Amino acid sequence: MLSRLKYYLSSIPTLLYHIKNWSAFIAIVAKARPTIVKLRNGQQVKVRSLMDIWIVKETCLDKDYEVNGVPIADGWQVVDIGAGLGDFVLSAANERPNCKIWAFEPFPESFELLQENIALNQIKNVQVVQTAVSSQSGPMKMFLTGAAVQHIASNEYSPDTAGNAHEIEVQSQSINDLFSADGMTHCHFLKMDCEGGEFDILLNAKPETLAKIHHICLEYHDNATSFSHVDLEKFLKASGFNVRTTQNPVHHYLGFLYAENLRFEA
Repeated sequence: MLSRLKYYLSSIPTLLYHIKNWSAFIAIVAKARPTIVKLRNGQQVKVRSLMDIWIVKETCLDKDYEVNGVPIADGWQVVDIGAGLGDFVLSAANERPNCKIWAFEPFPESFELLQENIALNQIKNVQVVQTAVSSQSGPMKMFLTGAAVQHIASNEYSPDTAGNAHEIEVQSQSINDLFSADGMTHCHFLKMDCEGGEFDILLNAKPETLAKIHHICLEYHDNATSFSHVDLEKFLKASGFNVRTTQNPVHHYLGFLYAENLRFEA
């Protein structure tokens, strides 16, 4: 409880300093409609909810994926699985115009918002694809479990786990097909935030696929499937990665996993 309170209190100065238009909060709370948050670094992000604002804070301001992984260098090839509203895309592309970024997002509403935020910030080095990434290519179910950022497309997510969640059909591309596509010769940085889909994706990745990935930083979700981050840690270590994890300060079942491919160590 104390760590949770400390985390939230320590976040207030970050939000106060970096957000220019506090009227965005009023628009979200009072009118429950999308609005644009303007950051002091020049970025603008269209958001739907307070949860979206918090995600922007963690990804664009705190830079959680780089703090828990490695700083992204200009010129890297970057893959974003579970791109959502585009928070990580904005963070990765900012001041790094020579990166080539692929962003994958299956949920129609989030994909539309992703495109809007890319256009809003005039980002030119991102290729967006409206598809999930999983162990298989083809149609699959996406469970609408809460807010848009909590929806999950995973072959490991069963109706029993999903409870009464509604579902839609989305298209999926397997991780192995993705990394055999034209132009995807290798990946310097793989970011993943797919609400439990990380297990289905990585545990079914072929050795030749993993061999193309230098760094992985993902948010793990131990409450979504029968797997946990411990299973991922064991698998990736056996596949030639050095792995470390950081638990979320608020939710014990969430955290970051960072994996470095030892083949590419300096």
